[in-house]
Amino acid sequence: MWIPGESGGTARWCQTLDAVKLTASYSGRMSIAAGPWRSVPRSVRGAGEYQDLADVAAPEREGRLEELVSATHVDMAVRLGPGWPAASFRARVRRRRIEDLVLVDVRCDPCSGMRGQRRAARTESLYLGVTVARQGRETVEAGDAAADLRPGNAVVWRSDQPARFCVHEPQVKQTLIIPMAALGEVNGGMKPFKAVALDGAAPSTQLLTGYLGVLSSTMDRLTTSALSAARRAALELLVAAVRQHTDPAADGTVPPLAVMQAWIEKRLPAGDVTPAAIAAAHGMSVRSVYRVFEEAGETVSGFARTRRLARARRDLAAWTDPISEIATRWGFSDASHFARAFRAQYGCTPRDYRARTAARY
Repeated sequence: MWIPGESGGTARWCQTLDAVKLTASYSGRMSIAAGPWRSVPRSVRGAGEYQDLADVAAPEREGRLEELVSATHVDMAVRLGPGWPAASFRARVRRRRIEDLVLVDVRCDPCSGMRGQRRAARTESLYLGVTVARQGRETVEAGDAAADLRPGNAVVWRSDQPARFCVHEPQVKQTLIIPMAALGEVNGGMKPFKAVALDGAAPSTQLLTGYLGVLSSTMDRLTTSALSAARRAALELLVAAVRQHTDPAADGTVPPLAVMQAWIEKRLPAGDVTPAAIAAAHGMSVRSVYRVFEEAGETVSGFARTRRLARARRDLAAWTDPISEIATRWGFSDASHFARAFRAQYGCTPRDYRARTAARY
């Protein structure tokens, strides 16, 4: 359904940005089910789910494209590119899961989309998307960020902010969808994220985009434990790339927060990671410890709990140890306490998570 006042603005915005003649060569809200997703046979297309608009009647392609974008990226109004007949419009979308992350590969012809304030205000789940251009050209506005996406460039956007895009020529791109809660597993990851354009010439951006390309080509063959490691690496590289673009102190110096977080990481099994213990280890007052964490939007107990849960989830996937033993190992008083905390963080019980990961292989 189109929102009055949004769709026409999207078309005018796209036309203004792109005065270049388009060629005809052919070289994408998470809870919405966009039509019948197909399982992809490993021997044919690789694991995951995909949709191809070539299978959709021409008059229905624009509506189905809007459903696809809303299902795989974020809820928005979408139109086919000006002068691009529906009968010749092509788009293919594939999505694959990396535990709680989702990798979306897209090939599409010119189109545009807009997410206004009203749609953004209806956001139910908070997550980040990092979109990487592989071929073609796209202009994006997300929050306060504006980006001209050409091969190698990327943009990070939030699900709770207005956004619009315009694909100017047949395009190939990838988007990694990341629940905001997952960033708590990375040092500095819970510092409030804003939308940001990532320069493809920056080393940290090249490392992130290169890694996502390799991940896309290899993830279907990874074991459960390797996939967990790949997930962790993706989070670390994203935070590092964003930090280089947004943190003026990212010049090689180590901020106090990262020092304290690294100290906590090493001592998680021991359990003594209280503000008082941190303060004594770093020659600070307890009040200063609280302040450093508060400035990053975190608490000491919240950070430690998130990291313990991440370690426990890794063990659930990699080992067959009893759940109660894993709970005790990572500082939870009993299996019931562990199950409640795990469900709050990941949306399922430890038992269900173990069964799901075991079923993949």
